[in-house]
Amino acid sequence: MPATTKRPRDDTNNPMKRNIDELKAKYPGRGETRQCYDLTSKTRTFSNETVAENKTRTIKGLLTGREIVIPDTKTGYYGGTPDALSHVRKFGVIAPSTNTIVEYDFWKMLVKNDVEGVGLHQGHILIRKAKWSTDDELMEFLCQLRVEIDHAIDRCMTAEPEYLVMGMSAETFYGGWEGNIEFRQHIEDRTNLRVATGAEACKYALEKFGAKRIACVTPYMPVMDKQVAEFFEEIGFECPRVHGFKCVGAVEIAHVTEEMAEAALREVDGDDIDCIVQCGTNLSFVAVADRMEPILGKPIIPINAATLWFALRENGIETKLYGCSRLCREF
Repeated sequence: MPATTKRPRDDTNNPMKRNIDELKAKYPGRGETRQCYDLTSKTRTFSNETVAENKTRTIKGLLTGREIVIPDTKTGYYGGTPDALSHVRKFGVIAPSTNTIVEYDFWKMLVKNDVEGVGLHQGHILIRKAKWSTDDELMEFLCQLRVEIDHAIDRCMTAEPEYLVMGMSAETFYGGWEGNIEFRQHIEDRTNLRVATGAEACKYALEKFGAKRIACVTPYMPVMDKQVAEFFEEIGFECPRVHGFKCVGAVEIAHVTEEMAEAALREVDGDDIDCIVQCGTNLSFVAVADRMEPILGKPIIPINAATLWFALRENGIETKLYGCSRLCREF
């Protein structure tokens, strides 16, 4: 068989390449394509280019009392029809691209409890370096989140969510309560949407239980465990014990077993502890928390359960959720 001669490729008239080049010129690069709702104009141009009345509405968060402006996501479509499967609330979920647990946990909580009309629409934060073995490398990971998060939010916003949920927790604890507020404010300013963060969700969850002295389980390195403990102490809780798994990479977190999680719970527990909080959204903990609560005789707050609980309750969705900790079925 004769050898195949590979001819140089001429892309001069290639319509695919031409279109890609045109799109690259039309749409700016990473983090510069801000998608933000117009909540004040009388009319709005929808994604199908229909211009219609801008019918925003305002509700009050059931937990925080903050005003939540719900953008108009339906007037421009077929005379005002809602999203077929997200007609109660359409959540945008922002998570690291390395995370395989949080979206599964959220959907399982909704589906298992027949919560209809609530949709979860994922935006992934690109993580280029997922491994860390030192505190400095963990800080580099957090910096990657800051660099890439705006672009992930922009992608998620194209589905026209009505409220955002952070499927990540380390960044929401960093810098104490003021750091959480700053992080939340950045996202709200960029999108004109309210946002649920894991750190704030834990605060309201602990208040529901009247807890004073807590312990924490995390997948983090010591530098981040310190931030977690300081966050809770700053908002009025004693946190004498933190068990960090010291996972050396973002993907590795999802490989922590249920047996390892149970051992960590027993290690931090004690008669002096009112409640145990688990941080790290890629750490599978909802099922083990639900199973271990009656054994340890105290509430356990898994970050994924707390974050979705906060988002639902803030938006007036009070369905009791079973199989995912006392928090979700009692409050």
